[in-house]
Amino acid sequence: MGFFIVLYAICGVLVVRCPFCLAKETRVVETRETGEEITRRRRECLKCKKRFTTYEKLENFSLRVIKKDGSREFFDKEKLRKGILKACEKRPVSNEDIDRIVNDIERTLRKKHSPEVKSSVIGNLVMRHLKKLDSVAYIRFASVYRAFQDIGEFEKEVKLLKTSNKNSESSKNKRGI
Repeated sequence: MGFFIVLYAICGVLVVRCPFCLAKETRVVETRETGEEITRRRRECLKCKKRFTTYEKLENFSLRVIKKDGSREFFDKEKLRKGILKACEKRPVSNEDIDRIVNDIERTLRKKHSPEVKSSVIGNLVMRHLKKLDSVAYIRFASVYRAFQDIGEFEKEVKLLKTSNKNSESSKNKRGI
């Protein structure tokens, strides 16, 4: 016999009803992490004393991206990864580094608790990460993201990058790093 356990999240508090008597008072007897971001909990109803199991998974809200033309699409983690991967092609950047960047960007966006984010915010986050990781990948990404029209725009960005790198090296030397 299968039961659907009703879980309510009210003001951050999880309310679980017993599937047998519908009482709200239960206690957790055992908790196991399944490794797939799902938590298995064995519970006991304090009223009827029967035991039952719940499976809990944190659901992420749907994040939508507002593109330059005003259209909207769902955030696509794989699309972000492919863009970064393209910029890092034939560069000494590991897949782990790329995954770390993608996960960090997604985490940053979800922490904003906003259902929509402008594509420019995502682009700027990617550029900030790539600038620290690999200057060639940064320039590649910047050339597409900022739609460079001629060699002068490349030169300007390279000069800014060199200045930025000199300033960060200078501050590291002053701190003795």
